[in-house]
Amino acid sequence: MTSTALWLAGARPKTLPAAIAPVLVGTALAGANGIPGRAALALLVALALQVGVNYANDYSDGIRGTDNARVGPIRLVGQGLAPAHRVRAAALIAFAIAAIAGLILVFISGHWWLLIVGAASIAAAWFYTGGPRPYGYAGLGEVFVFVFFGLVPVLGTLYVQTGAVDSSAVLASVGVGSLACAILVTNNLRDIPTDAEAGKRTLAVRLGDRRTRHFYMLLISLAFVVIVVIAFTIPWAILGLVALPWAVRPLRVVGGGAVGPGLIPALVGTSHLVIAYAVALSLGLYMGLFLPVVLRL
Repeated sequence: MTSTALWLAGARPKTLPAAIAPVLVGTALAGANGIPGRAALALLVALALQVGVNYANDYSDGIRGTDNARVGPIRLVGQGLAPAHRVRAAALIAFAIAAIAGLILVFISGHWWLLIVGAASIAAAWFYTGGPRPYGYAGLGEVFVFVFFGLVPVLGTLYVQTGAVDSSAVLASVGVGSLACAILVTNNLRDIPTDAEAGKRTLAVRLGDRRTRHFYMLLISLAFVVIVVIAFTIPWAILGLVALPWAVRPLRVVGGGAVGPGLIPALVGTSHLVIAYAVALSLGLYMGLFLPVVLRL
């Protein structure tokens, strides 16, 4: 594998749907008031943060020895594929890109208090597995993902374009956040044996195998229940249920008791589900906005 290919793999591109999905939904919620330039900046912030947290996790877990025995994708530091200081530099560069894009977005929108949200996002990304007391090792990783890959990007993307949020947006952010959490839960379910041995007390380690699988199913179910609730206010949002077929395979894999590498298809499938969910829900939101206008023409 070439050096470029290694760094691309280390960025974990298969996790990027978790960054793209909330921006899609937030922009769809903005509807006719959407501003493409601001949406593009929000997407750049989300993608840079996702890449940054991936490199930061690789670095922090690698120097702690947590990644010495991997059953999933490659780890640059843990497998000795790249020097730790270079992986840390890559994380910091990604965070810098996110910060610059965020500053531009804040300047354009005029909502200066969002600087606090941006700073909190970067800090949360680093201290997930970094620092002397990483909260990801204490079973709080799912809280981070739910907030910073669900609530914050969906509502933030909407807010910088319209200056407002509503109950439907909050519900949509819960749905997206639940699926983003499901990606992490699948990853941590796979890593229960190695994480427990390394002293990494993730939520999956704390819950155990069986309850973690139930938690995964609960998260997937919550995401689709949210769509039904939104549909009471925005009927076309029900199109989000079109994404249900993408949930079948990962649910079967997780529910069927797969372990170790056998859970990788569930991890990939959940990532696909996140983007399918965002596209289907966004389409429904746009249909609810523009179809009545078209029919009146």
